[in-house]
Amino acid sequence: MSILYNIGIYLYDVAVHLMAPFSRKPRKMMKGHWVVYRLIRQQREKDMPYIWFHAASLGEFEQGRPLIERIRALYPHYRILLTFFSPSGYEVRKDYRDADIVCYLPFDKPRNVKKFLDVARPCMAFFIKYEFWKNYLDELNHRCIPAYSISSIFRSDQIFFRWYGSLFRKVLHDFDHLFVQNELSKRYLATVGITKTTVVGDTRFDRVLQIKEAAKPLPLVEQFQNGARTLVAGSSWTPDEDLFIPYFNTHPEIKLIIAPHVISENHLVEIIDKLERPYVRYSKATEKNIRKADCLIIDCFGLLSSIYRYGAIAYIGGGFGDGIHNTLEAAVYNIPVIFGPKHGKFLEATQLMEQGGAFAIKSGTELYELLNRFVAEPEFLKDAGECAGHYVTDNAGATEKILQKINF
Repeated sequence: MSILYNIGIYLYDVAVHLMAPFSRKPRKMMKGHWVVYRLIRQQREKDMPYIWFHAASLGEFEQGRPLIERIRALYPHYRILLTFFSPSGYEVRKDYRDADIVCYLPFDKPRNVKKFLDVARPCMAFFIKYEFWKNYLDELNHRCIPAYSISSIFRSDQIFFRWYGSLFRKVLHDFDHLFVQNELSKRYLATVGITKTTVVGDTRFDRVLQIKEAAKPLPLVEQFQNGARTLVAGSSWTPDEDLFIPYFNTHPEIKLIIAPHVISENHLVEIIDKLERPYVRYSKATEKNIRKADCLIIDCFGLLSSIYRYGAIAYIGGGFGDGIHNTLEAAVYNIPVIFGPKHGKFLEATQLMEQGGAFAIKSGTELYELLNRFVAEPEFLKDAGECAGHYVTDNAGATEKILQKINF
């Protein structure tokens, strides 16, 4: 099985190299891999202890971020090495100020692993959520370097719990401790002999509270909202927009802020063609024209988590595609959350629904009925929003629970 795993890694490496001349993402990844060792050698401070954090992409990084920043504050003598697998994470956070070194993680080939650890020399390692690289974890264990899994979550259909998953089950034994999100994950791990586990919850709750605390005021958005009941549609896709835009067009009692997931000119034009009420794009908004608009289109990145504060209701996109986007960024502002039917893999979505702070819809009819009820019953709207906010605050604290278990 180990041979098959290594063959798979080599084939993936070859595929990325072959795709690099024709595709931007693989090309960026290859360029990043070529400079990893030189970058670490140049930036690593001699004789300083380094804690290594690895995130697949941006979402996983955001989960690990509260722990990185807490360690930085409590133990300033440690240096932070942050690695990414995906360009979508590295390109956004390559200048992250709370990490001393940020780079790509070389592919999990035995030669790469030994060279990376020889150069980086971490004193401990944290792998965020679904990162289970066999050769890295085996070598860390061989070198007696503590390794931890944080914010991980396990389901019965994962390879670890299948009859053919023995190789991957062995990888789990390489961790000194696994900090899991829920009791069910702990029970699944116990069935395969993994008992070094602690249920701490999800560090994303700590992160969204951090984001809320640090959110900057957006004067133009505030002027647009101007006390009106506003629906904020975050990370929306075309199937989502086909549902909430027709409702907005026929309900002048609400305003609409759209922050689409894809900010391309074609998609923005597609949205505009569906609107029947006055709109303005954020990039073209002024104090004068924004007050005349009923719809504000966010045509730039980085504002959504701060924009939710101006909403009375949030619609989270993706539920009619591959899966919903971040619900907690909206819920933290004490507003109810709506999303499409594909939410089953997202524990927080299920729990938000159970708490009464979130609602799944399957059609335009269901969306219209729900929005009409929110408009007609202010107490229902208020109660649902409070349930959403309480869900976030009640589940915060994973970062401190992890820190209590680690020996620094």
